[in-house]
Amino acid sequence: MIEEIRLRDLGVIAQATLPMGRGFTAITGETGAGKTMVVTGLGLLLGQRADSGAVRSGAPQASVEGTWIVPETGAVAERVREAGGDLEPIGGGDAELYLARTLSSEGRSRATVGGRTAPAGVLADLADQLVVVHGQSDQLRLRSAVAQRDALDRFAGAPVATALADYRDAYERWRALERELTGLTGDRDARAREAEDLRQLLADIERVDPQPGEDDDLARRAERLAHAEDLRVAAALAHATLSSDEDAPDVVTLAAEARRALERAAERDDTLAPLAEQAADIGYRATDLAQALSGYLADLDETGPQELAATLERRAELATLSRVHGTVDAAIALLQTGSARLAELDDDGDRIGRLAEERDAAASVLDAAATALTAARTAAAERLGAAVTEELHALALPDARLVVDVTAGVASASGRDDVTILLAPHPGAEPRPVAKGASGGELSRVMLALEVVIASSDPVPTFVFDEVDAGIGGAAAIEVGRRLARLAESSQVVVVTHLAQVAAFAGNHLSVVKANDGSVTASSVRRLEGADREAEMARLLSGMADSDAALTHARELLNLGAAGLIG
Repeated sequence: MIEEIRLRDLGVIAQATLPMGRGFTAITGETGAGKTMVVTGLGLLLGQRADSGAVRSGAPQASVEGTWIVPETGAVAERVREAGGDLEPIGGGDAELYLARTLSSEGRSRATVGGRTAPAGVLADLADQLVVVHGQSDQLRLRSAVAQRDALDRFAGAPVATALADYRDAYERWRALERELTGLTGDRDARAREAEDLRQLLADIERVDPQPGEDDDLARRAERLAHAEDLRVAAALAHATLSSDEDAPDVVTLAAEARRALERAAERDDTLAPLAEQAADIGYRATDLAQALSGYLADLDETGPQELAATLERRAELATLSRVHGTVDAAIALLQTGSARLAELDDDGDRIGRLAEERDAAASVLDAAATALTAARTAAAERLGAAVTEELHALALPDARLVVDVTAGVASASGRDDVTILLAPHPGAEPRPVAKGASGGELSRVMLALEVVIASSDPVPTFVFDEVDAGIGGAAAIEVGRRLARLAESSQVVVVTHLAQVAAFAGNHLSVVKANDGSVTASSVRRLEGADREAEMARLLSGMADSDAALTHARELLNLGAAGLIG
């Protein structure tokens, strides 16, 4: 329930506080005073798109604040706490919830939920739990088939909700299989070409049989073989220097002579003994190195032009794979993964058959779910038609009859039902779709009757109606006022109206007052009681707040509303 709304610099409203409270609140005012800004402000609090054009001319920003009374536990409280906000307990299991929205003239918007800054999307999440807002655009929307189906589903409650959830599960399963099957059959030629190309690629890779790191090893080997003679000369020179078979001195011989000389001298100076050991170690190392060079030279002697040619040929094979696949490693990776892909492509025929069977089975499940959904909607449609017809009789349409027709349509995620709301406004008339045959006044009352009936199965804490009385007047308007008062017995009702007959039944009457200092027009809101309310009612009736006849009529209407003559 909305406890209070506070507006600042929104449209022509400079500053206003709207006390709401329980029951029925009517909001009236002169044309251009900014009555609809109340609904605009409420829309901002409910997460609707912010438009910088709503900021009052000359003001840096507009702000809207609202206080709600909500259950201390439940979906609303849980969402507020998820957003980091807090509720203020007030006893009796209820709590106060503070919401706010600011909108700068540059178009920047900020939302506050429970005292904490939050995305505007959180306000939108809370909206469905807090308020149902209806304006003239909603009456136009009621002409659409989707809105009519949604109204039936809301009224039907759990039976349709359960059937619809089952249907959507079945629909998504069938749709996924259908898409996959269509993709396979539509791309069959392309997949066949892919399989042929992949098979050839795998055969080429298997023929070459590349190994990880092989190309680097071959590059080093080719470099060695290409310079074998230079390597042989260098190794032979090094070997001869270390250990020669000729009479020329070599490292091994010289190291041995140095060792012997140091050993003899060490007999007289033992500090030379470690140096003799080092000389001996040099000799051993030179011998080991000479032996290694001998082995290296023996390996070189075993190589020939044929080995170089074979190495270069192998590198050419690997280079071909690199050109095709980018790298040798990519070719090896394809060999490891391509077999599974090829098996999948080769299995297309069997796979298509299996998918077709699964798709057909899913279609049978979908058909059963659609039939169950249609049955649930048809049963609810009969009840909805009867209940709304009864409501229309109480809204000055005593002979009207409303029919909710459920017929077969094109399957979609919402079922395969076309739902049409038809109205026969008087006896003998054939029911016609409200989208075509209903007048503005009849459409207003059909929408109100629908909301009243739906509220019995899908309760909403607060209803806000903006010009719900459009296109009606006189006795019909009185009946609309009575019905809104009855709805206010179970829900909070806020109505922006231009009809005294509707406002008369409100327990809380607010007036949007326009002031003009000659340069700037600004509006505020005040609560009306006593003579002030009588004057406003007279103005609504005749355009003159001080007309004796209008004041008399206004008092009669207020007495009628106060007497509780509802139904």
